[in-house]
Amino acid sequence: MNPALKFWYYAGGRLPQKHREFVYDDVTGPKWLVRFTIRSLVQVTPLVTVIALALVHGLGSPWPLAIACGGLGFVVGLYFALSYAPESVDYRLTKYGYPRGSATEGRRVRNAARDRERQAKYDAVWRRSEG
Repeated sequence: MNPALKFWYYAGGRLPQKHREFVYDDVTGPKWLVRFTIRSLVQVTPLVTVIALALVHGLGSPWPLAIACGGLGFVVGLYFALSYAPESVDYRLTKYGYPRGSATEGRRVRNAARDRERQAKYDAVWRRSEG
């Protein structure tokens, strides 16, 4: 996939249907939450920048106040984006024809072996029968 299309996707755009496997891999891969966070920051940055500049140039606010407002905008935007990250990527996959919950199930399947191994280690240490 060309870099311009990837940038469009990370900026919040929708890819053509032929790239549905890329989207699935993006939201179920090992670093899906990092990529989701980057995508959220790319989407929030222009809005926060416009608001900060409008505060300074349109309303005559001091720069420190505008920067503080911009920082608060980043925190709030990122907080809400990350709060609903699993639901958001599940919904994004439905736009590409996948059934509801495909991203969550894909991550569950991908991590199943690792989770079983961790549970076995936990059980070996904490679930020993004393008797």
